[in-house]
Amino acid sequence: MTRFFIASSEEIKEGKTTDIYFVRTRRILKAKGLDKVRVVAEVTVSKLPDGSPWAVLCGVEEVAHLFEDVPVDVYSMPEGTIFTPEDERGFRMPIMVIEGPYYEFCHLETPLLGFLCQESGVATRAARVRRAAGDKLVVAFGIRRMHPALAPALDRAAYIGGLDAVSSLKGAEVIGQKPVGTMPHALIILFGDQVEAWKAFDEVMPPEVPRVALVDTYFDEKIEAVKAAEALKGRLYGVRLDTPGSRRGDFAEIIREVRWELDIRGFKDVKIFISGGLTEESVRRLGEAGADAFGVGTYISGAPTIDYAMDIVEVEGRPAAKRGKLGGKKQTWRCPECLTYRVEPWDAPRPICSRCGREMEAMLRPLIKGGKIVSALPEPGEIRNYVLSQLGRLP
Repeated sequence: MTRFFIASSEEIKEGKTTDIYFVRTRRILKAKGLDKVRVVAEVTVSKLPDGSPWAVLCGVEEVAHLFEDVPVDVYSMPEGTIFTPEDERGFRMPIMVIEGPYYEFCHLETPLLGFLCQESGVATRAARVRRAAGDKLVVAFGIRRMHPALAPALDRAAYIGGLDAVSSLKGAEVIGQKPVGTMPHALIILFGDQVEAWKAFDEVMPPEVPRVALVDTYFDEKIEAVKAAEALKGRLYGVRLDTPGSRRGDFAEIIREVRWELDIRGFKDVKIFISGGLTEESVRRLGEAGADAFGVGTYISGAPTIDYAMDIVEVEGRPAAKRGKLGGKKQTWRCPECLTYRVEPWDAPRPICSRCGREMEAMLRPLIKGGKIVSALPEPGEIRNYVLSQLGRLP
């Protein structure tokens, strides 16, 4: 008996999570002898949410496994690529290309877009928060706001986007890291006394777990922060402020007060960790006020999707596209220096960047050939480093 409303990996591969019109399309193609007709379909984005000029591609590894053993060729930008919807001339850019009999893969369009749309949205929001936080620690705290079956995918996307750590056990396993977290208000309430709860955490937790005390349960934040520092002495790594917006007031001022009171008592090494309703803008503002680390939840895990679309652009070698789309198979090129993009017909010669004068590099690279995965699938940490290297070159 299925106790949770989730699809298995096998059901996704079989197309059980697709839209019904693709099933009907396959039936018609088969009945009319068109099941061998080869097409080129491309995945593009028309516009991005939040007014963002760029997005982070995420979900490619799952797409690779989705199309494994399907008789098609797939070309894709590398996972973690920062891209724009259009090239420098305003042409919509292919992010991914699928080539083969349409009958063989049309029913996989829905899960393909689902992987890319949601995970790219999360990775993009994470990357924007990463830029806002600078070099300060940022942890993904958002899985409790989403379906638990998605926790590993959401945490992986957030990590790829540039966050430093995740809170869930399964998400941490997927990215090859240890989960990161502090303590809930419930622990303090059960003890009925902040100091007793902090001391119990210190006594029970192994030495490698940082001592971060939650300091806003009963009293003013700066009072609890000082009490925690005095109770744990040099063992206290940091204090966490999770004050709800309804009680927060000027949060930046609270942070400055906490920092001052800790510093004048000799606790300058104690970090200030902030969580609770944070956004890209509040991370930037509170970091300037003195916060050292952030736990960001719903703003990232509930990110708006990147609305990819898949369209046929070529049928049996002939350009064919609906209104608003460009016909023919294309290659997307990028300048390795300034990240300027250019779209050209597939067989066009390698272009030169109009800004840097450098040769551009082909971004659509073989992922699947005849149903076999032919590209290396990098570890999440490697993809994250790729994202960070690009963020450093953005305006």
